[in-house]
Amino acid sequence: MKKKINSSGIVYSTDPGFQMPSNEDESIETLIPAEQKLKIKIETKHRAGKTVTLIEGFIGSSDDKEALVKQLKNHCGTGGASKDGEMLVQGDHREKIVLWLIKQGYKNTKKI
Repeated sequence: MKKKINSSGIVYSTDPGFQMPSNEDESIETLIPAEQKLKIKIETKHRAGKTVTLIEGFIGSSDDKEALVKQLKNHCGTGGASKDGEMLVQGDHREKIVLWLIKQGYKNTKKI
C-alpha cells in the first residue's frame, strides 16, 4: 500500500490561527510605461566574459516582462532572456534599448 505524501511540507501546527498557504500565484499588476522606472546597464559577471545588457526595475507580471524582452530582442536583432527577475539582451545595446524604450513611453528610463 502506497502512502500519500503531503506536498505542502507542513506536518502539524499547534497555532489555532494557522491557515494553509495558498498555491495561487498573486498576479502583480503591471504599471503603465510612464510609471516604470527602468535602469539599463551592461554586465559581464558570471557570464563567461560575455557582455549582456541588463534591464532592471520592471514592475509587472511575468507575461508582460516576457513580451517586453521579446520586443527588445527583435529590435536589437539578438538573443536574450527573462529569468530570475532579470531581463537580459545579449551584447551591449544600451543606447538602442534606451531610445526604443523612451519611444514606447517608458519616460523614466536611464542608462547606468
